[in-house]
Amino acid sequence: MSARQVNLELDLLRAFLTVVETGSFTRAAGLLGRTQPAISLQIRRLEDQLRSPLLDRSGKGIALTTEGAGLLPQARHLLRLNDEIIATLGEGDLEGEVRFGAPEDIATMHLPGILGAFARSHPRIRLSVTCDYTANLLDQMSRGLLDLALIKREPVGPELGVRVWSEPLVWVALDPSILEASPLPVILAPAPDIYRKRALAALEAAGLSFRASFTSPSLAGQMAALRAGLGVGVLPAAMAPRDLSVLRDILPPLSDSEIALVSMRGTGGPAALLAQEVLRALERGPLLP
Repeated sequence: MSARQVNLELDLLRAFLTVVETGSFTRAAGLLGRTQPAISLQIRRLEDQLRSPLLDRSGKGIALTTEGAGLLPQARHLLRLNDEIIATLGEGDLEGEVRFGAPEDIATMHLPGILGAFARSHPRIRLSVTCDYTANLLDQMSRGLLDLALIKREPVGPELGVRVWSEPLVWVALDPSILEASPLPVILAPAPDIYRKRALAALEAAGLSFRASFTSPSLAGQMAALRAGLGVGVLPAAMAPRDLSVLRDILPPLSDSEIALVSMRGTGGPAALLAQEVLRALERGPLLP
């Protein structure tokens, strides 16, 4: 008698992959629109099907066993193949709209390629993208106007989205000689921008006298003011252009901000698919301890 054939359930593989990529059962549950116990049960069912432990639960955090590490690339391959087939031939789940939000600088630097590739791979999903401050994006999400958003946040636990990366911030200016001005002219975004908060907190803690020389909600406006030599400003280190001077070890250091992906409770289908693709494209550094 031949052995009974076991067919892996793609939902279980997706739960496994999302837990690994987010590093948390709770965050995976939020992205997949399930409860944390339901995600735990799915992982147990997958382990039962494969007759192998996939996650090492003996320590803190999420760590893969040898079997889990071996499954990970195969799970990615199977799910990618499934999503490509559905995008090409399928009906239903991958048809609809995803309302996505992000601050302007993140949208400008990190998202065009990701969203363009997603739109080409899933032509029946309509993307609607909003650029705004984090506080406004969270407000829109609380009112059901957004499905997903990349936000800037204080380093916190998993209660506010899935951490994607840490954002080092730097002071920049057209010329370091601007530091001779007193009070120091500072180029800012309006409140409640988190870079504004970082800049003012650092200057006040250091006891430096300053004034807001140029305030604009637009990244393009702030960059124009910086290039005109109207003051110093704060930018993510990765976004500091070569024609501006990075003022290292001159002005007080700035605390990092974190970038996180938040989703509306119960979000699934096209929105969950976009969330997973954004995480895969933007996750920086090791995912596991």
